[in-house]
Amino acid sequence: MEWLWPSNLSISLSLFSLALLSLLLLRAKSSRKRHPPGPSGWPILGNLFDLGSMPHWTLTDMRQKYGDVIWLRLGAMNTMVILSAKAATEFFKNHDLSFADRTITETMRAHGYDQGSLALAPYGSYWRVLRRLVTVDMIVTKRINETASIRRKCVDDMLQWIEEESCKVGKASGIQVARFVFLMTFNMLGNLMLSRDLLDPESKVGSEFFDAMMGLMEWSGLANLADFFPWLRPLDLQGLRKNMERDLGKAMEIASKFVKERVEDKKVTSDSRKDFLDVLLEFRGSGKDGPDKLSERDLNIFILEIFMAGSETTSSTVEWALTELLCNPESMIKVKAELAQVVRASKKVEETSVDKKDRMGVTVRKSEPLMAVPKRSNTA
Repeated sequence: MEWLWPSNLSISLSLFSLALLSLLLLRAKSSRKRHPPGPSGWPILGNLFDLGSMPHWTLTDMRQKYGDVIWLRLGAMNTMVILSAKAATEFFKNHDLSFADRTITETMRAHGYDQGSLALAPYGSYWRVLRRLVTVDMIVTKRINETASIRRKCVDDMLQWIEEESCKVGKASGIQVARFVFLMTFNMLGNLMLSRDLLDPESKVGSEFFDAMMGLMEWSGLANLADFFPWLRPLDLQGLRKNMERDLGKAMEIASKFVKERVEDKKVTSDSRKDFLDVLLEFRGSGKDGPDKLSERDLNIFILEIFMAGSETTSSTVEWALTELLCNPESMIKVKAELAQVVRASKKVEETSVDKKDRMGVTVRKSEPLMAVPKRSNTA
């Protein structure tokens, strides 16, 4: 059977298609004029394959050709890359508020995590409330001094773990120090946040919480095709959203149990000591500039976020510091000499020992590293 189209309809469709194509070409042309220079890229894929296995090296080479600010298309994601301190200073000085928001990946949308997150929250009243809780109630000098004994105990436990592991593997094999630093930091956060020793071998719930958090960190750190090609989100080709839903759901369930247990304990005890969970539970805002209190979901998410932010970053920093020292023997010699001078007969490095401005090796914590954090424009 042959379909016959009316001639007027055919002409109309042809004109409409031509007009639409012309409009798209004009918009693409005008859009290119407003963008910084950059490689043209492939259709659909954009510049995904141009970055290679060492993107930071590739971007350095691109800077020589295109300048300090370049434009990339990573699939469907338009990305502006700033490659010099001068350009970054000018950018944040003139456009800071327009790019104050963070890019939200597909995995971080699981269970509405992005809606209660401090790191992913849009710049506004809710973000300011969470930030104030951390800067005023958690990392102030008074609370840091009060919890020095907890940190000392956790570090001593780590040293014992390392010693036991080194005895097991012998001199022929090495040990992964970063792993023990991660475990120590995770356990320390459990003590500071929840007054719980989460890595206690007899604690089943602590083990389950640790496993769930490890999964959460793994899935959130993997590249996801759905972030570059939004139309692939429903397919979840890599299974990352499914895995994140499972592990994040488990972690939030356990965190909720911790909170409920604390609420019940407060009803029957009058312990004057406060950890950070108590601070979160007792928070009361004005209701004008942010929430009057944290919801159960936001409270659970905030707890998980502290673990995510504090564990992996600390272990990675220590790992990189040790790597740099091993690659630079002269610096290692200086650090050892300074440690020998500071520690002397005590044979232990205390926090007060590293608080010396005139020393190089043992004052690494005073450095302010610049991290590349993807930002998202909140303007059209």
